[in-house]
Amino acid sequence: MAATEHALELTRVAARAADDKKAHSIVALDVSGLSPMADTFVIASASNERQVVAIAEAVEEELAKHDAHALVREGVREGHWALLHFADLTVHVMHDEDRAYYELERLYKDCPVIALDLEPGE
Repeated sequence: MAATEHALELTRVAARAADDKKAHSIVALDVSGLSPMADTFVIASASNERQVVAIAEAVEEELAKHDAHALVREGVREGHWALLHFADLTVHVMHDEDRAYYELERLYKDCPVIALDLEPGE
């Protein structure tokens, strides 16, 4: 089973919002074949706690414009690993050190990568 068009649209909106706030190493995965909780994941990194919070808040604000509201919001205040769950989409904004430690991409290595069409060099 593949991610829905709605999930893919929200995934790209979330990735652009993260990119606009200078997130780096942004990856989107189609986890629909593995996860009953979401069709897609967006994983983004930030170099400090304040940036993790700013990225997570920007993603949440932008998705709200598309009538998507977080059902689960964890870790945003702490600024190390913010998890936002929007039914079809789960967004992980992680401090660089936490991302290197948990290696989510390795855990989901068999999942297809979603093209994000972000501007080159961003």
